[in-house]
Amino acid sequence: MSKSLVSLVYSGGGVSEERRERVLAAAERLGFRPNLTARSLAAAEGDFTGILVADLHNPVFAEVVDAARAELARTGRSALLTAATTPDAHGEPVVDRRALAVFGDLRPRSILVVGSVPDMGELASIAPRTPVVVASAASGGLQVAATVRSDDGSGMRLVVDHLLAGGHARIAHIGGRGGVVAEQRAAAYAAAMRERGLAAETRVAPSGFSEHAGYAAAMELLADPAPPTAITCLNDQSAVGALAAAADSDVRVAVTGYDNSLLAQLRQVSLTSVDPDNAEIGIRAARQIVEAEAGREIVEPEILIPPSLIERASTRPG
Repeated sequence: MSKSLVSLVYSGGGVSEERRERVLAAAERLGFRPNLTARSLAAAEGDFTGILVADLHNPVFAEVVDAARAELARTGRSALLTAATTPDAHGEPVVDRRALAVFGDLRPRSILVVGSVPDMGELASIAPRTPVVVASAASGGLQVAATVRSDDGSGMRLVVDHLLAGGHARIAHIGGRGGVVAEQRAAAYAAAMRERGLAAETRVAPSGFSEHAGYAAAMELLADPAPPTAITCLNDQSAVGALAAAADSDVRVAVTGYDNSLLAQLRQVSLTSVDPDNAEIGIRAARQIVEAEAGREIVEPEILIPPSLIERASTRPG
C-alpha cells in the first residue's frame, strides 16, 4: 500500500470503503497507529480538539467532558485532555502555564475549555488563531467562538422561590469568588431576592468553589446575632462546607447547592441542588466546536441551558 493511501484513510480523505477497510485491517494486523504528535508538528495544526479542564477533581466537569468527547467521536474527531490549572502553595488553583505551553505546541485544531479558569485571558496565548468554545463557564474576556453554560439567573430564581415556599425570608448566599461564574451566580441571587421584595435580606459571604471556602463563609454567616435561616451556595462543594459549618455550630439552616453532582446525591449528604444538565452542555459545546472548525458562522454565540431544581433533605423542615 502506498503511504499516500494510508494517509488519506487516517486523515478522512476520499477513499472507497473497500480500500479503507483493507488499510484498517492491515493496520490492525501490524499493530500500526498514526503518531498524532508527529502529525501535529508536521502540519499547520493537529487533527484533534484540545480539552482544557479547570479542575480534574470536579465530577461536574467530568460529566461535561464525557458528553463532549462522545459527541466529537460520533463525528469522527479525536480529543486530548489536560488540566488548565494546578494548586499553588495554599491549595488555590492557578493557571498551569507549562502544561498550556506544551498543549499549544501540539497545535490543536480547536479548543474546548470546561469550567472557570482563574484568569481566562491567559488561555489566549495557547493558540491565538484556534477556535475556542467554553462550556460550563463564561468567557471572562477570552475571545471565543461560543459559550455553552447553565442559565444561572433561572437557576438562582428556582432556588430562592423554593426557599420562599419553605417559609424562609432570611436567605443568604456564599460565593462570588473564583471567576466569572461565581460573580454571575452571586449577582443572580441578589437579583432574585430584589425581584421578590427581599433586597433588605440580601447578604453575600465571599466564598470560592471549595468545601473549605464554603465552610469559612457559612461560619461567618452563622455567627451573626440574626443568622440566616437558609443559605444558597455557589456550587455543591461549597454547600457541603456550609452543611459542615451548620453541624459544628449546632444551627438548623436550609442549604442549597448548584451542579447536582454525585456529591449532592449521596444519601448522607442529600443536598438540594440545581441540575444544569451537564450532558446537554457537553453535547451542545461539541457541536459548536464542529461549527467553528468548519468556519461557519455561529448562530448562537451564547447558549444558556435551562436548569432544574432537585429537592432533597437539606431544605426539608425538621
